[in-house]
Amino acid sequence: MEMQKSLVLIKPDAVGRGLRGEIISRFEKRGLTIKGLRQLDVDTALASRLYDIHEGKPFFNDLVAFITSGPIVALHVEGPEVIKVIRKMVGATNPAEAEPGTIRGDYALVIDANAVHASDAPERAEYELSLFF
Repeated sequence: MEMQKSLVLIKPDAVGRGLRGEIISRFEKRGLTIKGLRQLDVDTALASRLYDIHEGKPFFNDLVAFITSGPIVALHVEGPEVIKVIRKMVGATNPAEAEPGTIRGDYALVIDANAVHASDAPERAEYELSLFF
């Protein structure tokens, strides 16, 4: 069974509400391995590199402003098919469309503050992990 890597960011809204432990626990209970964990403040330069694929889009500045608005927790997570598993656990990007039982379905109300970020492809995971670890 091949292990994959993913980056998960617990965003400022979830950190501010004290949801770090609950979110991390969900990944551990699922059987995924936390290989790295750090809490930090993201500056504008790091945020711009994280969201580089959205540069030029109307919501880019809002993404950068939000991720830099407070501390985040970065997780290096590993497991079989980890990206697919985490994306399912996280739920739809828009919390209004996220199923109950997903992280966004349970903890987020608006798309601008949707609790977590998760890598969406192996290549992207490698790049994003290099930014934080």
